[in-house]
Formats: sequence, C-alpha cells, structure tokens
Amino acid sequence: MNKEFIQALDEVEKAKGVKKDELIDAIEAAIASAYKKNYGTSQNVKININRENGEIKVFSLKEVVEEVFDELLEINYEQAKQLNEQYEIGDMAEVEVKPKNFGRIAAQNAKQLVVQRIKEAERNIVYDEFIEREDEILTGIIQRKEKNNVFIDIGKTEGILAPTEQILGEDYSQNKRIKVYILEVKKTTKGPQVFVSRTHPGLVKRLFESEVPEIFDGTVQIKSISREAGSRTKIAVYASDLNVDPVGSCVGPKGARVQSIVDELNGEKIDIIKWSENPMEYISTALSPAKVLKVEAKENDKSALVIVDDYQLSLAIGKEGQNARLAAKLTGWKIDIKSKSQYEEHAKLEDIEDSIFDDLDLDLE
Repeated sequence: MNKEFIQALDEVEKAKGVKKDELIDAIEAAIASAYKKNYGTSQNVKININRENGEIKVFSLKEVVEEVFDELLEINYEQAKQLNEQYEIGDMAEVEVKPKNFGRIAAQNAKQLVVQRIKEAERNIVYDEFIEREDEILTGIIQRKEKNNVFIDIGKTEGILAPTEQILGEDYSQNKRIKVYILEVKKTTKGPQVFVSRTHPGLVKRLFESEVPEIFDGTVQIKSISREAGSRTKIAVYASDLNVDPVGSCVGPKGARVQSIVDELNGEKIDIIKWSENPMEYISTALSPAKVLKVEAKENDKSALVIVDDYQLSLAIGKEGQNARLAAKLTGWKIDIKSKSQYEEHAKLEDIEDSIFDDLDLDLE
C-alpha cells in the first residue's frame, strides 16, 4: 500500500462515485480479516491506513493485566506503560506488530475488495438513478431481442421490454430509437434490472406532458386515461380556468401536438375529451365520436343507460365493443348502450306490463 494507491482511490472516487474513506474503511476491515486468517483467529487486531501516504500499520489489541496468561490477548501492565503512560489495568493496548510477508497479503486482499466495492457502487449508482425515474419516459436504442424480450440501451444500463409490455405488431428493429416508460426497477444479484413498457397508459400521459406546455405547467390536468395499446386511447382533460380550452391545448395548432404523439405511437388513435364532474355529461362525451341523445345514470351502483340514434349505435359501441369498453374504463361507470328504437320498444313493453298489472289490481278489488 503506498501513495500511488491512495491517488488511485482518489481517481476511483471521482470516476465511480465511491467515497475514498468508505473504501479505506472497508479495506482495513478486509486486511484485519486476512491477518486473523493467516496469523491466528483468536487475536484482536486493528489495521490503520494513512489517508495521505497509504502506509499500513498493524496493531494487536491486548488487554492490560497484572499477570499475563495469554500473550496473544494480554499485555503486562509495566509493558503497556512503556507504550503509553495513560494505559491502566483493563484497558485495551494497541501493540504494533510487523508480520513477515504481510504487505503482499494486504495488497492482494485490498485489490480484491476495491474491485468488488467498485462493482457494487456502480450497481447502486445505476439503481439510485433509475429508481428515481420510475413512471417517467426516456429515449433508448434497441440493442437486441432474446426470448421475445427486447433489450434497450437507456444509458448506464439496459431496459427490458417484456412481451406483455410490447405493442402487438410494432417494429423493434436493432438500432431503432424508441421512447419507453419506466415501469419498475429491481435490485438483483446481477445488478439492477430496469423494466420498461410501451403499452402502459403512463406512456401516453408523459408524452402529453412533454408535448403540451399547459399540461406540464398544470394549467390543464389529465384526469383519466384508458388505453388499448396499438389501437386506441381515450384521455380526459380539464382546465379550472374557463378561458383555457383543455381539448384545444392538447390538440395544438392544426393538430400538431396530438399528431406528434400519434406518430410516436405508430398511428394509435387518440380521443381527447373534456372531463366533467357531471356524470351524464362526462359519460356522453366519453363515448365520442358517437353522438349521445340521453344518459340515465344510477349513482348508487355507478351504472348508466345511454341512448343513441339507431345509425350511431355501432359507432358508440365500437369495433368489438372497444369504444364502449374504453369509455367505461375512462369514467369508472358501467355503461349499457341502446339505440333509440330499442329504448322506445323497451319503454312500450314496460307500459304494457304496467297496464296489465293495473287491470289485475282492478279485478282483484
């Protein structure tokens, strides 16, 4: 151990973010362990490394006693006084020892420990950086595909895009730049693992925050998002300032803002609707682009009957029920959609039933 080694630790501290003092403390502990292993496990030993020149001193810790029974663990009171006049019976005296060939053993253990600590520190730095970025988006470069997982270079580590987080039919070619949502960061024995997503609704939310200044500064709020990745997304927005159009802010001049997001999502359709605290109004808007004639809402079980014109029924329900399904997710309400003719027919049947029961009541009287 020498001054050059201390300088090397200074460089490690700057480059890797590992504190030099923490490294030296750990090296002292490792060397103490190595000493016991080579010169007797029963001994109490203290290692001191000079922070300036790297000089190592080894001290055997011995109890000050009147009569010595174990020379490895005890020292005579008179001998202890020669080392330091302040020592008293029962104190632990530090007796410097100079074992043969210990410099080589110390250097070997120090090297192994420094390498190990550097690796640990690098892993911790990566973990700390990305754990703070959970629920954020970043841009990465696709590196490779293994067992249906896509590995993406996101800086100091790789992001793992699992099959369940991939958009069906999306191109994941090598070296392609792609925006991903940081789903979860885990500590493992092999280092931190960063799991990313292209399907999470949070990706759409963060894209709108980056494209729409009014959302970023809080003028416009995103109240809810429902998404079927690769196909369609509905997003409900709100502005407390009546002079601000939340939908218009998200669409942008000539649709530029929303189009940028659609392009990033490879053509995924996005319906931007205005959020309302009035359930009937909110549900009606959520079924856009269909035009709703009437909404009958039941607050107790959060269910609603929606009436549309006959020619609007398929549009309101959507292909394979997608529009109705997304609207229900967006609003948090159960939605039953009927055409005007279905509703009127149902109303007629109810009138007939009521009439029958009324006649029955009269006969009974």
